[in-house]
Amino acid sequence: MVRFSPESDVAGLRQIAELMCVAARTAPKARGQDNLVAAIVEDEQDKLKLATEMRRLAEEIPAQFFARDADNMLASPVVVLLGTRLNRLQIPGCNLCGYSGCEASEQAGARCAFNVGDLGIATGSAVSVAASHRADCRVMYTIGMAAVALGLLGEDVKIAWGIPLSATGKNPYFDRS
Repeated sequence: MVRFSPESDVAGLRQIAELMCVAARTAPKARGQDNLVAAIVEDEQDKLKLATEMRRLAEEIPAQFFARDADNMLASPVVVLLGTRLNRLQIPGCNLCGYSGCEASEQAGARCAFNVGDLGIATGSAVSVAASHRADCRVMYTIGMAAVALGLLGEDVKIAWGIPLSATGKNPYFDRS
């Protein structure tokens, strides 16, 4: 008889995280241009760096839910990071960023709506994999902000989300205070 253990739960979450990254990578992207960056964080030191930055941001912003999310993230064995490089797609007549073209958008420091939209679609694909495998997860921009501040996904990634994963008897991301 094989009994499940916390170690096998983590192994399962690791496999789900890998499948989430595949789903994000293969999600549709505007003009077929892939600006997505994905990473899996399991190492306790890496998670501690993220949590420390999240707590710093909690004080700086101030928004104490960053600290709450840091605690949730630390209690999660595996975290998926998804981010996007900002690369204007030069789509004529788009103006979705609120500016009259990519040049005006760049001068104003705006972000390409397609890059942000592609990240959202990739995130939806990733969390659908977690849901299909019944892993508890939650999309947290707080983790993403810390990852961007630390440059964990590369200096050219300016928008990111973190998705902690858990396999416990109760979803730890549900009724948080």
